[in-house]
Parts: sequence; C-alpha cells; structure tokens
Amino acid sequence: MEKIDRRIAYYMVIDTETVNGVKEDPFMYDLGLAICDKRGRIYEERSLVIADIYCNEKELMKSAYYAEKLPKYEKALATGERELVSIFTAKRIVADLCKKYNVKAITAHNACFDERATRQTIRYVTKSKMRYFLPYGIPLYDTMKMAQDTICKQKSYERFVDKNNLRTKSGRIPSNAQALYCYMADDPTFVEEHQGLDDVRIEVQILARCLAQHKKMRRLAYTPKKPTMFELIASL
Repeated sequence: MEKIDRRIAYYMVIDTETVNGVKEDPFMYDLGLAICDKRGRIYEERSLVIADIYCNEKELMKSAYYAEKLPKYEKALATGERELVSIFTAKRIVADLCKKYNVKAITAHNACFDERATRQTIRYVTKSKMRYFLPYGIPLYDTMKMAQDTICKQKSYERFVDKNNLRTKSGRIPSNAQALYCYMADDPTFVEEHQGLDDVRIEVQILARCLAQHKKMRRLAYTPKKPTMFELIASL
C-alpha cells in the first residue's frame, strides 16, 4: 500500500443519484466518491449502490429519473465495477476514508442536495434512529458556488457559453457540472453520465480548477451551527 503523504491536503468528492424526486425527500441509490488533492489527482475511489433503496424499494426504483440506466448498474454490479452495500456499510466506508486521509473537506456540486440525500436516506432506512450520514465536523464545500465565483466570471467561459448556446432558459451563465466540464475539456458535445462515480470524476476536475484560481470564493455549502448534545449522539 502506498504511504499517505501527510503534507497533502486531501478532499473527498461525492455525488449521489436519487429517487423520490428533488423537492420531496431524495433517497440515494448510488453514491460515488473519490479522495483527491487540490490538483485533481485521485488516490482512491468507490462506486457504492445502496441496497436499502436499490433492492428494497422496487417501486421507487421504477420511477427513478434515470431508470433507463438501471441495466448498466446490473452489469456493473455483476463485473464488480460497483459495490452493493447497505447504508450502514456506506456510512462506515465514508467515515473510514475521511479518517484515513484526514480529509480537509467533503465536496459536491450543489452540495446541499447531496448532503440532504444522504441524510434523508439514513433517516428513512433507520426510522430516524440514525439522523446523519456524513461524518460530523468536516466542512462541506460546494463546487457550484466555488465555480460561480471563479470560472463563471471568466470572459473566456462566457464566450464559450455564447458560442455553443449553453445559457440557461432565463439567459444566465450556467454553473452546472456539465457546462463547466464542456468548457474545461473544450468539448461542447460532452454529456454528463448522471451516475455517481462518473460524475465525481468530473467534479474532481472542477474542484481542482477552482482551487487553482487562487481567488476569493465561497466554499461552504452552508454555515455550520453548533450541534446540540442530541445531534452529536445521533451523528455517531
């Protein structure tokens, strides 16, 4: 096993795919994650399929937004490209990796949604006996906010967006992961997979590009509050 260089600041990038809608309580059936550094080098990655939802909630899975991609999951599970795990095993894997690399922050694109998906899933599965999924005390960064304050303000990005008709319906400069990666790869035909680990690999590069700007930017998904004793116990 390669020795971990403690001089490096490590990040965990996560992405979830969910059922039950965006405005309701999203339940994750796919959790992709990677440990990376600020330059975008990936040290470990995992693709976790959450059995509590994927296997036990068949009706919900039939209505999954990307249900047509489920055969790909079956194939990937059969070949070992993805791991079928319980929500408890997934929680332990995340906690162990965070501890192993002493991660500086957990990051996601539109991070509040991904955090809510992880939280609502574990509350649903355990009937609220466990209320939090991500390890307590680690900052949650939102690469969408970071990109809005860096990449999205660059004239070259605006020119790329206009050249390729990528503005939003309301005429705004887009800050979604697909548009950002199209620009970074100089490939307007790129289409996001909308599968956990595949999207994580894109978001790792977005994180690295934002950090490389060395500019003032919003990073936190939200301002953390001091937890109550009950919340500290529930987070274990």
